[in-house]
Amino acid sequence: MSESSVRLNVFKTYKLYVGGKFPRSESGRVYEVSAQTSSGGKGKWLANAPLSSRKDARDAVVAARKAFGGWAGATAYNRGQILYRIAEMLEGRREQFVREVGEAEGLSKSKATAVVDAAIDRWVWYAGWTDKIGQIVGGANPVAGPFFNLSTPEPTGVVTVVAPQDSSFLGLVSVIAPVIATGNTVVVIASEKSPLPALSLGEVLATSDLPGGVVNILSGKAGEMGPHLASHQDVNAIDLAGADAALAKELEIAAADNLKRVLRPQPVDDWSADPGTSRMTAFLETKTVWHPTGSLGAGGSSY
Repeated sequence: MSESSVRLNVFKTYKLYVGGKFPRSESGRVYEVSAQTSSGGKGKWLANAPLSSRKDARDAVVAARKAFGGWAGATAYNRGQILYRIAEMLEGRREQFVREVGEAEGLSKSKATAVVDAAIDRWVWYAGWTDKIGQIVGGANPVAGPFFNLSTPEPTGVVTVVAPQDSSFLGLVSVIAPVIATGNTVVVIASEKSPLPALSLGEVLATSDLPGGVVNILSGKAGEMGPHLASHQDVNAIDLAGADAALAKELEIAAADNLKRVLRPQPVDDWSADPGTSRMTAFLETKTVWHPTGSLGAGGSSY
């Protein structure tokens, strides 16, 4: 190899994704992320990931709250278009994510490819649900009187998600997509041991027409950030998908302070299985409206 063909290694700098931007942690802290081997041990060093602080978590909540009104007020059809656009952008960066997921989870290329393909398909699946979930959980209620009685679903608000620890990408997508499909905004604590696919997902979201602040991705220790987010008065709900039993109990107690909705950890053997609608309905409120039907004409017939 000639001297002119020798290149320096260009290492990627991973950053948080907050408010549609890519800040470093305000604390300046990082931690080492290593590849996982097929036996579950640690392999080569991959990168230094930001070690998010309490201030980073607060900033993410501010961004999520600021974005909530516009995202919740968007049409369901428009949200579906944006989720589908995320799938399109992921398809274009498929090889990158195959490599990152393979290293993060100690998977062969073929298995990592299956995981990434399933994650892309998961975005498409939820994109199709955005304008249909209301038909499943809403409806007209029969009442004994001259009234319309209509129930419609509305998003809960800002949701904190502790992402699955062992499924760094498919599991991550499976807990983010249903939250935003229904009009919520989200603050995600990525897998501590395998955060890199999540941080790279932020780069995809930033170029997918998704408004800044709808999804905010933090890396670091769930045990450090979780209690602050669970007790934060401007967080409306929390998904404990990736929390162990001790942390889940601590966060449930903290969340009770402002009556947050809490989705307790639910063991998932296969993240590629049909997810159903439960994660969408978990973060929906039901608004019921009564309206008099009135009468038509002198005969008093009603409609």
